Amino acid sequence: MRESAVRESERLLERYDATSAAHPALAARLAPLRSAVAAHAAALAPLPPTAARTPGAGSAEGSAAPAPSGTPAASAEPVPPKAEDALTALADAERSLAEARTVALGGAPGELARLLASVAACGAVHAHLLTSTPGATP
Repeated sequence: MRESAVRESERLLERYDATSAAHPALAARLAPLRSAVAAHAAALAPLPPTAARTPGAGSAEGSAAPAPSGTPAASAEPVPPKAEDALTALADAERSLAEARTVALGGAPGELARLLASVAACGAVHAHLLTSTPGATP
């Protein structure tokens, strides 16, 4: 279950990279959200047996992978040509993954369930941020 969650986060990272590459004007807006998704992937990654026994191991601090340079990995979904549509597609991906993780909570052991709940909540917030107007007042 944990490995699947990591793969799903990695696919979401690919979507962020593809969207930033297709719409460079969105890169700064997407960077903090992409960084959070990278931190989620790192937090979800299984710890090696020796790291699991080391105090303080598994901290996500400093583990967020930087955006890769060069051409992003091919994403399963093409990036829409209009920036607004690209943001909506990314928000839909975040929302869908957050919902899937919420459903998975019932079958997850305690610690993983708490982590999945936190990551799902972040995904829901990301979906909102991706579809809201930056700087708008509620």
